[in-house]
Amino acid sequence: MQHEKIIEKIQQMCLMHDSFMSAVLQHKECCEIVINTILGRDDITVIESRSQHTVTNLHGRSVRLDVFAKDSSDKLYNIEIQRDNTGAVPQRARYNSSLIDANILSAGENFETLPETYVIFITEKDMYNKGLPLYTIDRVIRETNESFNDGSHIIYVNAEIRNETKLGKLMSDFRCTDPALMHNRIIAERVDYLKNNKEGNKIMCKIVEELVDEIRDELITDKMLEIARKMLAKGTYSPEEIAEISELPLDEIKKLTAERNS
Repeated sequence: MQHEKIIEKIQQMCLMHDSFMSAVLQHKECCEIVINTILGRDDITVIESRSQHTVTNLHGRSVRLDVFAKDSSDKLYNIEIQRDNTGAVPQRARYNSSLIDANILSAGENFETLPETYVIFITEKDMYNKGLPLYTIDRVIRETNESFNDGSHIIYVNAEIRNETKLGKLMSDFRCTDPALMHNRIIAERVDYLKNNKEGNKIMCKIVEELVDEIRDELITDKMLEIARKMLAKGTYSPEEIAEISELPLDEIKKLTAERNS
């Protein structure tokens, strides 16, 4: 992608684009503002904020977290942007929460040392169509309606609510492409830096280029999978031949064969 087109694309971005949000919230103070605003607090201090942080399960499947942060009391936060609600289903939130737990606890460590965690989905549309700004999910004991107190929290933020509350103004900023029109000065300064500063442009150009390469690789893989399926359907090629022609791993071809025969 030409440099001019990348710069143009960056100018069109807002915090509802996950790659741009990740770059903004990599700045600890910006991340701190977002977490405090969503939780209705003003005393949370973020000591670490990582963007596009990868966590892997026991079977080798990895998930890339948009933002992964830690505060001064060791609480952990995963913030995700979802423009399509299908990417924010409850099972996804549960999976992210469980992966964080599995990657934090060391062998032999007491379960009670698990830190408190927050998985936060900021969704472009109202996830539950109730018109609420927030949907907070905590486990409860059904029979007594008491908190289970396992330290796990899931929060859906409705980005459709853009009113004069602190959260409403923040969601307005998340939709805004022009830092001059933003409510929060600190977030606006970070957005301006990434969009209009030479060094900030370098950060965003690298992110966009990596994103384009990733999408291109995914499209190529999808095309090769389509070719492999057609070759399997013909029934005249061995798995080894299909793997060689499609440049897909032999294990992937065997998996496609098993799916076809099931």
